[in-house]
Amino acid sequence: MTVNSFIRPPEPEIDFRVGEPIEALCDHDQGTERVRDWVEGVVVQVDNKLVAVQFNNNVFLTEGWMVPDRILWFPFQSKNIRPVQEINLDY
Repeated sequence: MTVNSFIRPPEPEIDFRVGEPIEALCDHDQGTERVRDWVEGVVVQVDNKLVAVQFNNNVFLTEGWMVPDRILWFPFQSKNIRPVQEINLDY
């Protein structure tokens, strides 16, 4: 197993855990259209620098290619992933 060395280990602002639901900003299928918006996924792997998220919808790379296993990798500090936002329906 490869051990990464750092001067100072990275400290993520958010602690991601396997099995936890998150939202990611990415291109995905919504009904019959491809949109770029927040979509819910589940964390399936966490390593030293990256978080792997799997989706139920088809997701696409920036170049437009569909990701066959529906898993995208994001850096810890990415602004394109966040904890699931709860909807407040109090009127």
